[in-house]
Amino acid sequence: MTRLCGWVIRKARVGRVLILEVCGNNTKPYVLALREDRDRDLFHIAERLDVGSALCFEGDLAPLQRSKRGVEYSVSKIEVYAKPIEPLPVDISGKVPTLLDTRIKYRWLLARNPVEKALFKIRAGVLKAARKYLEDNGFIEVNTPKIVAAGAEGGATLFKLQYFEREAYLSQSPQLYKQMLISSFERVYEITPYFRAEKFNTTRHLNESWGIDVEQGFINSLEDVLETAEKLVVYIVDYVRLNYKEELEVLGVDLPKLSTPFKRLKFTEAVEILRSEGVEVSETEDLSDVAERKLGEVMAEKKHYLYFITGFPWSSTGFYYMREEDGVYTRKFDLDYMGLEIASGGQREHRYEKLVEAIREKGLNPENFEFYLEAFKYGLPPHGGFGMGVERLIMKMLNLENIREAILFVRDRTRLIP
Repeated sequence: MTRLCGWVIRKARVGRVLILEVCGNNTKPYVLALREDRDRDLFHIAERLDVGSALCFEGDLAPLQRSKRGVEYSVSKIEVYAKPIEPLPVDISGKVPTLLDTRIKYRWLLARNPVEKALFKIRAGVLKAARKYLEDNGFIEVNTPKIVAAGAEGGATLFKLQYFEREAYLSQSPQLYKQMLISSFERVYEITPYFRAEKFNTTRHLNESWGIDVEQGFINSLEDVLETAEKLVVYIVDYVRLNYKEELEVLGVDLPKLSTPFKRLKFTEAVEILRSEGVEVSETEDLSDVAERKLGEVMAEKKHYLYFITGFPWSSTGFYYMREEDGVYTRKFDLDYMGLEIASGGQREHRYEKLVEAIREKGLNPENFEFYLEAFKYGLPPHGGFGMGVERLIMKMLNLENIREAILFVRDRTRLIP
């Protein structure tokens, strides 16, 4: 005998049989088929229930599984815990399509629906897989401040706040802090929120998002970091593919097995490819969203669905990236997944004097980074890392059209609630 709990998401009567579909933490609903002549007391309890009612039931798996929508149970007891005091504002059965704005507003309620629930069970699986891979490979989980005195990527995208008598910011990235920690730990990671005041309203941008941030020390070259990034993505995709088959089925997603190595593409090569396709791009600036999408199309034709772009120009990068000997290009990379940047990182500058010089060249004041620079005085080894966007990765894995579908509570230019 099993006791299970959840909410009624669908109620239907077929002759003398009353069918309830109940969702809990499961993806596919529990299906309770009650006959009026056989389950008289339970039938009358169920008859008075509204969609949205919260209940628990006791029963066993039905020997004959006739339902195509869920898992059928033979029931011996039903306990009702709560009933809705008014009709639900959205259809949680999934029969009626829901506009994205409505989905975002009522995501906490629509998560009773198998499709929405599958999305967020897979999201949980992505984070679980990331932790497992990184822990198994010698990375230690850390937590860095989210209220900071200086931004890792400049002031234009910082959310400013009043911190007692001082001005402070919400963290754009744990970049500076995870580098500092390489003074004592060989490998660290953090699963963390990013806060970026970008005035975009596109299908690929959020103002509060989540990232898997990784940093590793004692590297021999950028290639060490690229290998970590690609192996992490392959592990996550494989973990979801093997452990979330039911959820992928509900979503109608066929998640292919990935293999390494991913294609390495120089930034200069990417520029040449795009120009040959009629897309005008700068040799000194980062690639635009339009350019990224076009490059993704070209690479997909060559069966490269995930690929690195390496060697970005110094003029387009943060001060902390190591420059090549020519001073023009850096050891920065992007990892793109079918035309969408899902991760960015590279080898960092670990030499104190070079780092101070880079900060000045970027028009910044080294005094504002004294807390960070101090770590580079006491034996900081060659190191590198990356930040991987959780929502962007999920968006591409599950073929979602909008990044807002991949997060429970959306924070963008227009949304501060719920």
